[in-house]
Formats: sequence, C-alpha cells, structure tokens
Amino acid sequence: MARFADRGVLEWVESGGGPLIAVPEVVLPFWAGADSEELDTDYDRACEVSGYAGLLPVGDSAALVLGDEPAATSYLPEHTAFVRWSAADSERDLLAGVPAALKTAVWEQELRWQVPGPVVLFDSAWPGGEADRQEHLRVPLTAGSYAVRAAYAQPGAETWVGLVQLSRLA
Repeated sequence: MARFADRGVLEWVESGGGPLIAVPEVVLPFWAGADSEELDTDYDRACEVSGYAGLLPVGDSAALVLGDEPAATSYLPEHTAFVRWSAADSERDLLAGVPAALKTAVWEQELRWQVPGPVVLFDSAWPGGEADRQEHLRVPLTAGSYAVRAAYAQPGAETWVGLVQLSRLA
C-alpha cells in the first residue's frame, strides 16, 4: 500500500474507506461529498455504484467513481489508466505487472464518459471545493469522449491490481 516507507515515484491517493472519485475540475464545487443537507449525499450516491467503475452526474458533467474496494490509486498516463494497489510487495512490483494485467484482464462492461478537461481524483467523502486541501491527484485529461473499462487482474503470484483504463474516442 502507499503507506509503506518506500513509496516509490508515483503519487497515490487513498480514501478513509469509501470510493475514490475523479471529478472534472470545472464542476468540483458541485460535489458536496458527505457534507450535504440532503438525505442522500453525493458520498452516498458514490457508495451505491456497483462494480469497479461507474458514472455519476455532477453539475452539467459526470464524475467517474472508482468502486469496489478503497485501494490506493494512481494514474499512469502511458497506459491512460488508473491503477489500484490491491496487493504487491512494492510499487516496483505492482507497476511491473501492469502491462500483463492490461493484456489478461477480464473487463467489465465499457462506459462512455464525456470529459470537459482535467479531472481531480480524491476521496468521495470530501467536498470538491476542498479537494486541494486533501490528498488528491490532478489528471490532465484532454476534453472529449472516453471509453472506460475496468477490471481486477493478478499479473503475479503476489500481485493484484485494479485497472480503470480510458480510451479517447474519435
């Protein structure tokens, strides 16, 4: 996990136990997290997403919820993928298994995500307006439509990785 003394080279985002969410920067103020007067908060909506990934409306856009388990997550631009650290002895072992995991993964049904530009990955319990004050990762996506596919894979005996890969659509 990202708590190891040797964190490696990537920035990892963790949650307090709930799902992580990638919210487009332009609609961050519309994500209330768990701080809401409504009976069902944005955080509650994120927790209801089934599967490894799902989309939720936020403002006039949509956020990508990374569901299932609250694994430490980073973004690998060379694979256009969020990588979720489920099990590995080191960051190096985890990253070495990513190419094999991408080839052997059994993917869930693909989603279509319209992205207005860069997104911010953070714990879905936090309000979007406070994302910069919490553990977060800015992902500089280009505006456009993306195919999103998600899976978990075991590229090695001691390595399990979650994948949420984005493919830009023409």
